[in-house]
Amino acid sequence: MPRGRHGALGQWFEEFSTRVTRWTGTSTAFGLACGVIVVWAALGPTFRFSNTWQLVVNTGTTIVTFLMVFLIQRSQNKDSLALQLKLNELVAAIEGASNRLIDVEDLSEEELKVLHQHYQRLVAMSKEELSLTRSHSVEEADQRHSSKATAGRRPRKA
Repeated sequence: MPRGRHGALGQWFEEFSTRVTRWTGTSTAFGLACGVIVVWAALGPTFRFSNTWQLVVNTGTTIVTFLMVFLIQRSQNKDSLALQLKLNELVAAIEGASNRLIDVEDLSEEELKVLHQHYQRLVAMSKEELSLTRSHSVEEADQRHSSKATAGRRPRKA
């Protein structure tokens, strides 16, 4: 596996965070977390439910939550990038697919709204189409729709 731009330390953190993220999503990790809470609750009477007893669990859960937020975000970023690359490959490989969708996640919100409007038009046009299996780009749909409308206005040849 090639080393990232951050070298060996960056590679180590990536592997470590991947393993921790995978492990924390297991039943074992959940069981361990539940076990810690049960032990903490069972120790409540021993410590007379003191402020220190409460502080221990509050501090522990805060630290774990703080660290997990970064691990989960890192995992989601990596998964999202991998998914976007797969979708980009599909869009690029399919003939007739609109290449404007490659790296669509990098568009501004306003650009995404404009693109969404184009696809809403495609949906509206496809509802007029008799065949449910027919698919085409917005441009092709516009052209076909216009030619159908024009053909409907022309007198038929006998």
